[in-house]
Amino acid sequence: MKVGVLGGTFDPIHIAHTAVAEEARRELELDYIVFIPAGQPWMKEGQLVSPASLRLEMVKKAIAKAPFFKVSSLEVESSKPSYTIETILALHRELGEGVELNLILGADALAQMPQWKNPAQILEICTLVVVDRPGHGRTQGRNLDEPLPGMPGKMKVLRGPLLSISGTEIRRRVAEGTSIRHLVSEKVERFIVENNLYVKGENNGQDE
Repeated sequence: MKVGVLGGTFDPIHIAHTAVAEEARRELELDYIVFIPAGQPWMKEGQLVSPASLRLEMVKKAIAKAPFFKVSSLEVESSKPSYTIETILALHRELGEGVELNLILGADALAQMPQWKNPAQILEICTLVVVDRPGHGRTQGRNLDEPLPGMPGKMKVLRGPLLSISGTEIRRRVAEGTSIRHLVSEKVERFIVENNLYVKGENNGQDE
């Protein structure tokens, strides 16, 4: 079985997330995609992030009608900071030895990967599925081969869809009273309104 893994802050989850997941599922013939909202993302320490329970609920609403999408609360339920390697190991134990994990990440996250906890171990367990993002240039594996030997051989690149949407933009638009229709699903948009999220612009940290 081949499973895609898409982690992120998802503050909020938007249509670029689901579009990329579907493209990866289709192109790589994955059985399904697991969305994993970050509990306490260590690389965003010091930034204001919406409560994990609300971000988890938004993911559930966004993928509710997608038969090949699932959500995991592994990180949300943890009391410790979220590290990709620990999540991957836990997911691997949960799904069993016969499952091939494909970690989906943006080109910007790929560039940061040498700073992650035990990145070489992630390469041993997962195939990397890298998504080019607008403004970050074309993905090149060779320039990361020195800090992470063998990375190009464990990496697949998706060339699309290139959707220039970010959580930062959505939070800003909500704070300004501008429509976010067609940037998030209707259920997520309604959830944001009902829970008064982002209206004061507190969660206006970095892109995700």
